[in-house]
Amino acid sequence: MIESVVELLVSVLLLAGAGFTLVGSIGLVRLPDFFMRLHGPTKATTLGVGAMIVGSGLYFSTRGEGLSLHELLVTLFLFITAPVSAHMLARAALHLKVSTRSRRAR
Repeated sequence: MIESVVELLVSVLLLAGAGFTLVGSIGLVRLPDFFMRLHGPTKATTLGVGAMIVGSGLYFSTRGEGLSLHELLVTLFLFITAPVSAHMLARAALHLKVSTRSRRAR
C-alpha cells in the first residue's frame, strides 16, 4: 500500500517537473528579448528540474538503505546557482545595454 502511494507521488513529481521544464524551454525559444528569455530557464525550468530531483530522491530513499543525500545536495546546488547566474547574466546585459523589445519598437 505504501509503495503504491510513494510511486504515485514520484510519478506526479516527475510529470510536474517535466511539464515545468517543457514550459521553461518553450519560453526560452518563444519570448522576444533577452530579459524575457532569462525567465524561462531560471524560473520554470529550475522548478521543473527541482521537482524531478525531489521525485528521484523520494524514490531512492524508499528503495535504498536510507535517506538519499545526493539528490538533496544537487537540489540545493541548483536552487543556489540558478538565481545567482541569472542575476549575473542580467547585470552583464544591462552593462552591455542589450536591446529590449520596447527599445526595438522606437
